[in-house]
Amino acid sequence: MVGREKELSIHFVPGCCRLVEEEVNIPSRRALVTGATGLLGRAVYKEFQQNNWHAIGCGFRRARPKFEQVNLLDSEAVHHIIHDFQPHVIVHCAAERRPDVVENQPDAASQLNVDASGNLAKEAAAVGAFLIYISSDYVFDGTNPPYREEDIPAPLNLYGKTKLEGEKAVLENNLGAAVLRIPVLYGEVEKLEESAVTVMFDKVQFSNKSANMDHWQQRFPTHVKDVATVCRQLAEKRMLDPSIKGTFHWSGNEQMTKYEMACAIADAFNLPSSHLRPITDSPVLGAQRPRNAQLDCSKLETLGIGQR
Repeated sequence: MVGREKELSIHFVPGCCRLVEEEVNIPSRRALVTGATGLLGRAVYKEFQQNNWHAIGCGFRRARPKFEQVNLLDSEAVHHIIHDFQPHVIVHCAAERRPDVVENQPDAASQLNVDASGNLAKEAAAVGAFLIYISSDYVFDGTNPPYREEDIPAPLNLYGKTKLEGEKAVLENNLGAAVLRIPVLYGEVEKLEESAVTVMFDKVQFSNKSANMDHWQQRFPTHVKDVATVCRQLAEKRMLDPSIKGTFHWSGNEQMTKYEMACAIADAFNLPSSHLRPITDSPVLGAQRPRNAQLDCSKLETLGIGQR
């Protein structure tokens, strides 16, 4: 896995096809990314791979052929991939991130967000890997922002509670692990519903039909590439300094409601926005959301980590 390995590649020339064995360099630093098929996981995998890390991604339903197929609820499968690969860093992106789905499927969500995270932390500790657990701004109730890492969490919905329980499970099973809390994400999507930002595009593009848009909850949309950079920089700093551990916050710094995001999307695609109606009342349907869970990112900034 380290140094130089032989790799087979197919060379096509007019009228001829050859199988060629070539030597390739394998970086010595190893990173394992869970949830590598998802919006954030893809960006994290790419960030490590493009910065001289030997990265392996794992997923479940969409894993093949690019990534390893691993069911994180299968403790034996998790044990094997970690002990076979011996990663220096594990970035745990896999989660059930949709609050309304968590409310409707609490047991399945808890198994992935809490139980699997605790087990992953235990396996990481066994091989001396630095684990970065991706958490959420939804661990806070949104009544007193901005939130620092030491502020007491008070999640309003079951999703926030499972992410907070996941944090505790990780830090109890791995004293050297890190928790990275982040807000709503956007980036290069494979389908619109991958992001709570891009999922609004359907309401934006169909301008013949008026659409109610939340103008109450304050969000801080954050690009997955920026979060991926933070993960890599945290990992690289940790390899030089074992005191890098515990809880960290990262967030974009532009405050927007869903209505304002939708108007920005309309503007970017030169589409009308007059059919979008701002709703300033607190939403009554679905899981309860925090009004403003803005994260204070000064702890990472003081370490020289992160870019916006």
